[in-house]
Amino acid sequence: MSAETPSAGKGRQAVLIFFCCAVTVAGCMFIFKLFEFMKTIRRDELAGFAFDPIIIYGIVAAGFLFMLAWAFLSGQFRDVEAPKHEMLKRFDEQEANEIASVRRAR
Repeated sequence: MSAETPSAGKGRQAVLIFFCCAVTVAGCMFIFKLFEFMKTIRRDELAGFAFDPIIIYGIVAAGFLFMLAWAFLSGQFRDVEAPKHEMLKRFDEQEANEIASVRRAR
C-alpha cells in the first residue's frame, strides 16, 4: 500500500467535507418534502392510503444513505479509474493466452 502525500490527504478531506455537506443538504430537503407531504395528507384526510408508501420510501432512502456512507468510508471512491484499467489489462492477458494456446495447438 502506498503512502499518501500531504496533498492527497487534503484532497480526501475536501471530498469528505463536500460529501457530508451534500448528503446533509439532500437529507434535509428530503425530510422537509416528506413533512410537507404528511401535512397535505392530514389536511385532506387521506392518511390511510399514503402512510405505508411513505414509510417504505423513507426506509429505502435510509438504506441508500447507509450504503453510500459505507462505500465512501471503506474507500470505494478512492480510485474509481483502477477497475477499468484492471479489466483492460486482464482482457489483454486473456487475449494473449488464447493466441498462445492456438499457436501451441498447431
